[in-house]
Amino acid sequence: MAVGIFDSGLGGLTVYDAVTKRLPDVSFVYYGDNKHAPYGVRDAQDVYELTKAAVTRLWDMGCTLVILACNTASAAALRRMQEEGVPPGKRVLGVFVPLIEALTERQWGDNSPPREVAVKHVALFATPATVASRAFQRELAFRAIGVDVEAQACGGVVDAIEDGDMILAEALVRSHVDALKRKMPTPEAAILGCTHYPLMAEVFQDALGAGVKVFSQADLVAESLADYLGRRPEMEGPAVTAPDGGPLLLTTGNPAKVSDHATRFLRRRLAFTAA
Repeated sequence: MAVGIFDSGLGGLTVYDAVTKRLPDVSFVYYGDNKHAPYGVRDAQDVYELTKAAVTRLWDMGCTLVILACNTASAAALRRMQEEGVPPGKRVLGVFVPLIEALTERQWGDNSPPREVAVKHVALFATPATVASRAFQRELAFRAIGVDVEAQACGGVVDAIEDGDMILAEALVRSHVDALKRKMPTPEAAILGCTHYPLMAEVFQDALGAGVKVFSQADLVAESLADYLGRRPEMEGPAVTAPDGGPLLLTTGNPAKVSDHATRFLRRRLAFTAA
């Protein structure tokens, strides 16, 4: 079985790390479009075209299922790609699903009318493009009513993480949390709507306070993927590996540079090759 994990850069490695640990017998291919990162400051059409090109490449390589481990891509490209149609036997899924499942405490297959849920005030931290798309709010509205979502565009955080400048990233996170709190002083829950942000989860939690439940994506996506593959055995296909038999990690950027950044990012050695 080959599953593609796509992200605009390094953020999707948090998802890759979680799914490979949860599903060690599944063959995963990671594709980072580091040449064009970050997506969060690009317009919707640009994100769509870049995402479609990357997903098509993964399908052509033999991946039966591709996970958009990028909230910006999920927000700007996923629905359009699904509406335009995908090749027979192929699927593309986004990363909003597990978050909304966890927040609303209902399964994605539950098509009953929207209902009230326990959480009423939610802070959403995401890239400018994800915030502008309002995709999270639309998907949430299909399943819950009476939830007030206050979104905060976190400019600069992805760039700082990609550059390995965690001191700057922490300062920016605290600044964005302060800005959010001026609009919503007492959120009950916070959504980290970017796959880079789990690396800063402790900083978000500290800045928000212990009383705020923080939802991060990596482990939620891993559990949802395990459930999905268990229900969809027809998605099985041939394994896709690197020439040496190891995991295949691809980048549109400089492989040596991306490998170094990725190794620091996950604190274990990762070797990328040119896409």
